[in-house]
Amino acid sequence: MEIDVFAAAHREDWKRLEVLVRRRRRLTGPEVDELVDLYQRVSTQLSAVRSAGADPALVGRLSGLVARARAAVVGAHDPAWKDLVRFFTRTFPAVAYRLRWWWIGASAGTVGFAAAIAWWLATDPSALAAVGTPEEIRAYVEHDFANYYVEHPGASFAARVWTNNAWAAAQALTLGVFLCLPTVYVLALNGANLGAAAGVMFASGKGDVFLGLILPHGLLELTAVFVAAGVGLKLGWTIIDPGGRPRGRALAEEVRAAMAVALGLVLVLFVSGLIEGLVTGWVHVTWLRIGIGVVAEALFLAYVFTLGRKAHREGESGDVEGAPASAPTAA
Repeated sequence: MEIDVFAAAHREDWKRLEVLVRRRRRLTGPEVDELVDLYQRVSTQLSAVRSAGADPALVGRLSGLVARARAAVVGAHDPAWKDLVRFFTRTFPAVAYRLRWWWIGASAGTVGFAAAIAWWLATDPSALAAVGTPEEIRAYVEHDFANYYVEHPGASFAARVWTNNAWAAAQALTLGVFLCLPTVYVLALNGANLGAAAGVMFASGKGDVFLGLILPHGLLELTAVFVAAGVGLKLGWTIIDPGGRPRGRALAEEVRAAMAVALGLVLVLFVSGLIEGLVTGWVHVTWLRIGIGVVAEALFLAYVFTLGRKAHREGESGDVEGAPASAPTAA
């Protein structure tokens, strides 16, 4: 290709397209049609110049012109902050609300399992003895349990807690795709650990200490893990029963919604980590630190059951906008 001849032949098109792009907000109907036509033609010309491998400056100029013309034709995207606001006011709470019965069921099952273990340890001396020696239990009750929350600086402890909780939530969510079983295991393990701690503390007459240190951060933290687990269970159940949709499509839709929940829970777990790192062990007024935890939990539930319910009723599913209903397959 003779690049100078090519440029001379199409220069008027490029100049006209630049004019239309600059005036894109004041174009008449015929000018809009002209803009679309020129955008398509200049895009083809850009491909030809790139294929020729000549004049990088011209390629750069045409690339910028085509990009601006594309924005004028299809419309500029909303600013990123609007996408972020939409995510936290509609997408995330809508998915959490839509799947509420899954995570409410996970909550009830796990808490019930933990309560059963706690009652067993608190009422059966032989079961308690199997947990540890009297010296080990005494050290745990009188020192280790409470010291866990203050043995590290608050900020670094909050960061570590956030990381650990995010990992637990990620396991509960993603592993559910394996027919729910790994998520059930994660819930059972967390329930067993919670129940064992409660049983040891209550058996030693320190139930008030246990509740005073668990409730501030545990309400929101466990709710986040339960939400993740509920979404994971839904993923696994979708494979078992896609609900009248093609299995691949149903799973793809639920996975995209699950990713929205995963992103939203990062912030929820960050808040619970801050409470655990900066409130649980450092606020010495029991009613105040429990009150902080209760308020945080109430705000989250209100958020899901107000904004989430509204967005869900308006048709928000948490799926990617414009996602294809089907994927091409080989013949």
